Amino acid sequence: MILLASACGTPPAETAPPTHTTPHPTTVDLEARITAFTSGLDERRHYRPPGYRERTAVAKGTALLLDGRRRDAGRELARAGYALTELTDRPSGRRYAEIAERTGAQPARGWGRVYVELSSAPKWSVQVPHPVADARSEMPAVRLVRAAPGGVLVLAGAHRTAGRGNAADVAHRTDTVFHTVVRALVDRKLPGVQLHGFADKSAPGFDVVASTGAGTAALADGRSFADAMREQELRICRAWARRCELAGRTNVQGRAAAAAEVPFLHVEFSRTVRDDETRIRKVVRSLTKLVKRWS
Repeated sequence: MILLASACGTPPAETAPPTHTTPHPTTVDLEARITAFTSGLDERRHYRPPGYRERTAVAKGTALLLDGRRRDAGRELARAGYALTELTDRPSGRRYAEIAERTGAQPARGWGRVYVELSSAPKWSVQVPHPVADARSEMPAVRLVRAAPGGVLVLAGAHRTAGRGNAADVAHRTDTVFHTVVRALVDRKLPGVQLHGFADKSAPGFDVVASTGAGTAALADGRSFADAMREQELRICRAWARRCELAGRTNVQGRAAAAAEVPFLHVEFSRTVRDDETRIRKVVRSLTKLVKRWS
């Protein structure tokens, strides 16, 4: 995930809060910035479900940014208590826009962040719905947006069990900032890959489980990705060809993509893969081949 006004609604235009953007890029290590954010997420952290106007404002602000209307985007996001910050990633030299809750403005609500790579037009998204709960699932995502142009990273902002019931499990709820932003990207026909993690015992014998979710628009892309995984000597279960655990058929972002006939891949990595830097590099190489097909 990767994102508005108080719970009583969005203020009218004439009383909208000022735009919150940075006048000059801030130089950071993007990976360190994101892992510092996710390190503070656990099942005890507060999560407040957003209202319709709040989550819609974040999605609209994101869409305005993708249109190159940064001032309008900043104004819309500020209505929701979000800020738009331009960053330069020190290791890669790439520029990004960060959409995130304003620091210190209020208790963290757990709605997540969006990162947009600015060197080229947006072409694809990578989605991380369960940071921390699926430990280190954000690592391949941030390295992917560093490796290939045109990426949009959507980052969830809470542990999946932080809310009441499954309120914070954004892969299975449509009333979240995460889903509303992803839906806005789907409406723009941006293909997406969503990254998850599983315990080794959940799919013994496999390093990776790949699925096209509820649709088939990404079938050719999935086959290409699976072949790239095999070239990297990673064992992959192809859910379109056999029965696989963790195939993500009920994933709501996948269902939205299927309804719009937009390519979507649901990819699960074992804990062994996520804990091994060499294997993460292999994963990123294969993901980079995938998104370059979309670019």
